[in-house]
Amino acid sequence: MVSKFKPTWMVKNIYDLTPAQLRANGIKVILTDLDNTLIAWNNPDGTPELRHWLTLLELAGIRVIVVSNNNRKRVDRAVAPFNLDYIHRALKPLSWGILRALRRWHLNRDEVVMVGDQLLTDVWAAHHSGVRSVLVKPILKSDAWVTKGNRLMEKVVMWRLRHNYPELTWQEDLDERKAH
Repeated sequence: MVSKFKPTWMVKNIYDLTPAQLRANGIKVILTDLDNTLIAWNNPDGTPELRHWLTLLELAGIRVIVVSNNNRKRVDRAVAPFNLDYIHRALKPLSWGILRALRRWHLNRDEVVMVGDQLLTDVWAAHHSGVRSVLVKPILKSDAWVTKGNRLMEKVVMWRLRHNYPELTWQEDLDERKAH
C-alpha cells in the first residue's frame, strides 16, 4: 500500500526542474499543484523566480498546467498573470483532475509529470492516473488550515517510504537519480 505514495522523484524545489532534464526524461508537460508548490499558499502573485522558470519552460516548448483542489476563482486569480491553463476542484487524491487534464489537452501519459508538495494528494493522484510524479518540498513551512492534518499523516507515510525505499532521498535535480 505504501508504494502508492512513492514519488518517481523527490526534488527540493519545482524551479530546479530544468527543460533539459525534463526533455531527457521524455517530459513535455508539467501538471503542477498550485499552493506551496508553484506559489506560496499565502502569495497568489508568485515571484520573479517563478516568472523566470515559466519563461524558460515556454521557450523550450514545455507546457505547464495547474491541477489544483482550489476553487475556480482562487486558481484563476493565481494563474492569470502567467497565462497558464488549469483544472480547478481537481479532487486530489482522486485521479479525476489529472485524467480531466489528460483528456482536455490530449496529453500522452508518458510525456506528463505531476509535481506537488503532498504525498497524500499529488503523488497518490499521479499514481492512480498512471503518470510519473515529482514530490517537492513546500515553498513555505506553514500551510493553509485544510492541509495541516495531511502533513501529520504524511510524516508517518514518509517514514514508512524511507524504511521500505532507502534510496528515496531529496535530490537537486532529476539527473541525480534516475526514475525507478
